[in-house]
Amino acid sequence: MDVIAQISEIVGPNAVLIDEADMQGFVVEWRDKFFGKARAVVQPKTTEEVAEVVKICAASKTPLVPQGGNTSLVGGSIPFTGGDEIILSLSRMNTIRDVDPLNGTMTVDAGCILANLQQAALEKGFHFPLRIGSEGSCQIGGNISTNAGGVQVLHYGNAREQVLGLEVVLPDGRIWDGLTSLRKDNTGYDLKQLFIGAEGTLGIVTGAVVKMYPEPKYTQIALVAIPSVEAAVEFLSLARQMSGDQVTAIELISRYCIDMVVRHVPNFTDPMPTRYDWHLLVELSSSSTPTLKELMENILAEGLEKGIVLDAIVPASEAQQQRLWNLREEISGAQKPEGGSIKHDISVPVSRFADFIREADNAVAKIVPDFRSVAFGHIGDGNVHYNPMQPADMDREKYLSHWEEISRVVHDIAVNMRGSISAEHGIGRLKADDLVHYKSEVEIELMRKIKKAFDPDGIMNPGKLLK
Repeated sequence: MDVIAQISEIVGPNAVLIDEADMQGFVVEWRDKFFGKARAVVQPKTTEEVAEVVKICAASKTPLVPQGGNTSLVGGSIPFTGGDEIILSLSRMNTIRDVDPLNGTMTVDAGCILANLQQAALEKGFHFPLRIGSEGSCQIGGNISTNAGGVQVLHYGNAREQVLGLEVVLPDGRIWDGLTSLRKDNTGYDLKQLFIGAEGTLGIVTGAVVKMYPEPKYTQIALVAIPSVEAAVEFLSLARQMSGDQVTAIELISRYCIDMVVRHVPNFTDPMPTRYDWHLLVELSSSSTPTLKELMENILAEGLEKGIVLDAIVPASEAQQQRLWNLREEISGAQKPEGGSIKHDISVPVSRFADFIREADNAVAKIVPDFRSVAFGHIGDGNVHYNPMQPADMDREKYLSHWEEISRVVHDIAVNMRGSISAEHGIGRLKADDLVHYKSEVEIELMRKIKKAFDPDGIMNPGKLLK
C-alpha cells in the first residue's frame, strides 16, 4: 500500500492534505524567503497517531518535516523543493492536559498556541513567561524545538529553562514518555535537553511539562531616551541594582525603528515629542511591590543625574503601557514595506553590545555605503536583531545579492566577540552552512554522532541544522 494511503488509514483522509492549493500555507515561510514542495501535509490528533505515522515513514525512509505554527525565521519548518518530504503539522494537538497550581506546572500538547498557555496560566493566578511577537500563532512544540527566547529571557530564561519534562516520538516511531514535573531528578543524562533546540532533527516533541510562575500583580514600563548604546548597558546595570533585580524586560529601539513603525502602522505616532537616536523600553514587575511607578521614577532620576537618561515617558494606565509595547512588537512587521533587509539574530556579551553595533555598522558600510542601520532587541541578554536595510535608492534584489557577504562580516564580528550567530531563531535552512563554518570540528563531530545515533536514516527534518 502507498505511504499516503497507509497514513490516511491512521489519521483519517481529512487529516491528509495532498492538493497543492491546500498545502500552500505550509510550504511558504511567512517572510517569503523560503519556499518548498511537500508530498503531503499530515495533521495527527494524538501522540499515538504521530507514532504510527513515523513508523510508516521510517519503514519507507520517507523524510518528515515537523511543523508547529510555521513562524520560523530561518526556514526550519519549510520542506525543500524535491517534493518527497511529508510535513507533519501538530496544529490539531492543542489540548492543555493538566494545570497543577500546587506544583506550578502545566502539561500540554505540542500544538498548543503559546498565547493560550499564557491565558491558561493567568486563569490560575500564574504567569507563563515565554513572550514573543508570534505568540498568537506559534506553538509550544515549535518554541521548545527551537529554544525560543523573547522579551523576558533576562528574568526568566529562554524556553529551555521553562521545560521540566517532554514527550517525544523518536525517529523509529517509539514514544519516549519523559513527562516528569520534577525539578530535581539526578538519574543520568538529561535527555530532554537533546530535543530542546534540536529543530525536530532528533525526534518530534508531542507534549511538555512547563513551569508556571506567580503572576506579577504589579507592572510598570517606561520608554527611555538615552544618548548611546553604551548608556543602555549602564542603565541596565543601574536598574537591576536599584530594583532588586525586578527588571523583567529591557528592549533597545533605534530611531529608525520608531520611524518605520510610525510610517507603516496606522494611527501610530512617535510617543516622544523630541526625536532621539536611541531608546529603551524598560519593564519592572513584581508580585508584591505596588510602588513600581515610584521605583521607576527613582531609577530614571538617578539615570538623569548620571547622564545616561535624556528623557522618559512613564505611562500611568495599562492601555498606555500596552501601546508602548505595541511599538516594540510592530518593528518586525514594519520592516517589510521598507524594502530588503538582511536579518541577523546575534548574541554577544552584554558588555560588548555597543561595540558590536558600531563595528557591524562600519563593516556593512564598506560593502553598501548608504545602507540603513536597523538594530533593536533584548539588550538584557545580549541579543541584538541586527537587520541592515537597503539604501532608499537601491533596487531590492541588488541589495539582497549582498546577503552572504554582509552576513559573513557581521557573523565574524559576533564570533570574534565570543558571541553567537543565532541567539534565539535557530539554524534551520538559513544558517546550516554557517554552523559548520563557525563551530569547531569537535562540536560538529559530536552533533553528527548524536544525529546518527538517534536518526540513522536521516528522515527527521533533513537538511536543517546539520547538513
